[in-house]
Amino acid sequence: MSLSANGIKVGETRESVLVEDLKRTRIVQYAGASGDYNPLHTDERFATEVAGYPGVFAHGMLTMGMTGRVLTDWVGTEALLTFGVRFKAQVWPGDTLTATATVESVEDTPAGPVAHFSVRTVNQNGAEVVTGTAAARLEP
Repeated sequence: MSLSANGIKVGETRESVLVEDLKRTRIVQYAGASGDYNPLHTDERFATEVAGYPGVFAHGMLTMGMTGRVLTDWVGTEALLTFGVRFKAQVWPGDTLTATATVESVEDTPAGPVAHFSVRTVNQNGAEVVTGTAAARLEP
């Protein structure tokens, strides 16, 4: 196992419950904060009658942002170098989301050690809603 200067080890994981019972209010608040008022996320009638969805659903970037907390709570916001995700499934009002970050590798770079992570967020049924990767600079 590779060990970084601040104790992060390859294979180590962190899990975080991001939200329990996601409320529509939070989705609308995100719409306001982001400026993304797509009616798929804010207008029940449009989502169901026009678009054919069962209802409104969360913005992908809301889910990504919440997922990022498992990383920033672990290594801090200033250490995060990269973070990218793939959206796998929609997130609905009422969902509970849990994220897991796993250290895949730690490399020595000229600027100091960098940890590479895989991330995964699942809903209350265990279905993946987001997968991705991240890298963070570690304290020497």
